[in-house]
Amino acid sequence: MTEYAHLWLFFVILLGVVMLPGLDMAYVLGSSLTGGCTQGMIAVAGMVAGGVVHVVVGALGLAALLNYFPGAFNVILLAGALYIAWIGISVLRSRSSFGNRDMAVARSASATFRQAALTNLLNPKAYLFMLAIFPQFLRPEYGVLWIQAIVLGIIIAFTQASVYGSVALVAGGLREWMHANPHFGTWLNRSVGLLLVMAAVVTGIDGWRGL
Repeated sequence: MTEYAHLWLFFVILLGVVMLPGLDMAYVLGSSLTGGCTQGMIAVAGMVAGGVVHVVVGALGLAALLNYFPGAFNVILLAGALYIAWIGISVLRSRSSFGNRDMAVARSASATFRQAALTNLLNPKAYLFMLAIFPQFLRPEYGVLWIQAIVLGIIIAFTQASVYGSVALVAGGLREWMHANPHFGTWLNRSVGLLLVMAAVVTGIDGWRGL
């Protein structure tokens, strides 16, 4: 396989992983419906920042270290489950609904960015990708490994920005319609909160069983 075919294969696999509905996409969706495209794009920036940290971790070999200490991965799963559950419960307890302009001012840009980055950093799907797939594409025959890691990191950032950015734009466009239909916004608000709590329960069970 040539180096370019190698990179294309990585991109195709990565695109499939990023496009799967999950915690990162749910957070970008919620941020866009709450605060519009601007808030959604800030969330996307936080996701990309979290992805950069994952790449650094993978390049330093810490992902390989988790292979030798699987218990550490289970601790990450439990921590992620608790954090996801906290976000979901907060959404469920909120008296506002998606599309409500009053809800948009309740969260600053920096808070959205930090929460998005932390959501990505505690996302089990990201760790599985870095453990199982990322190291397979660092090949000594293609040159210096840290340069390869940078190239793969750029591909990851571009893919995250493209996919999640598209979600933010579409959801932000729906916000005005939802403002005129508050009952649907309330229903979606509860649905997203319940989805996050369910994801936290599944993640927590997986982490607990591995201890």
